[in-house]
Amino acid sequence: MTNSVSAELIYQNYAVIGEGSLWDPENERLYWVDIMRNQVYAFDPKNNSNLGYDVKENVGTVVLREKGGLMLALKNGFASLDLETGEVEKIADPESDIPNNRFNDGKCDPQGRFWAGTMAYDSKKGAGSLYCLETDHSVSLKIKNVTISNGLIWNQSQTVFYYIDSRACSVDAYEYQAGTGAISNRRTVKSFPENGTVPDGMAIDENDFLWVAMYRGGKVLRIHPQSGETVFEVEIPGARQITSCAFGGKNLDELYITSAGQKLSEEEWKEQPNAGGLFRIKVPFKGVPSSKYKG
Repeated sequence: MTNSVSAELIYQNYAVIGEGSLWDPENERLYWVDIMRNQVYAFDPKNNSNLGYDVKENVGTVVLREKGGLMLALKNGFASLDLETGEVEKIADPESDIPNNRFNDGKCDPQGRFWAGTMAYDSKKGAGSLYCLETDHSVSLKIKNVTISNGLIWNQSQTVFYYIDSRACSVDAYEYQAGTGAISNRRTVKSFPENGTVPDGMAIDENDFLWVAMYRGGKVLRIHPQSGETVFEVEIPGARQITSCAFGGKNLDELYITSAGQKLSEEEWKEQPNAGGLFRIKVPFKGVPSSKYKG
């Protein structure tokens, strides 16, 4: 029997698409985004405040930058955000010729490169790709023919890259070459039934187990990295469109979880009054610090 616990709503922002949760251990706050409202948020758990930065275009995810500030994956490519001035500086747009696409989820690899993927606004099959912003600001293409580029993470030994294309309804793994960032030999870790519930954002704990947010599933699953077995579940009360998760807190044993309220009917809002909120729960596992962009 899978152990199951329930998260707590800690901030109701009614996000259209809350996403991109990222813990900053130095400042002890959580960064996250509302993609469609063009907002990057800094949530401070000490006083439950949620400061917003308007970045003027749809924003898929956020990562820490080693030299300070944040890096973003925007509708129109990779950019930096100065947290003091709110200034956004564009760096590279690999899909400037594809106006109907936007960037979605992303993370930094252990070597400090920023990986993020794209999708079409209408979720057209195969319209997206996964890219890597190198530390010299050049961009390399990693995976083509993606429909909804989503969760991605690396294991502790830096030998495996895990990736989710939500429409494929699976968590896949690639062999990863740390020095070059090359990926190869794709295999499926876990397939999900095509019943409307799809895997979305992803985190990893210190034991290399994967934590997968289930969109329309109202849960985050802890999955064995080899067998794909679900060994632990976090249920999200009053929200089903679960989008991302990140370990935070002083000991990295608190799981922060984002959700979305997009396209809910009046009846669905009655069933999901916490949709678009930010959630948290202390779990009997610890995460690992997020890597920073080194460019």
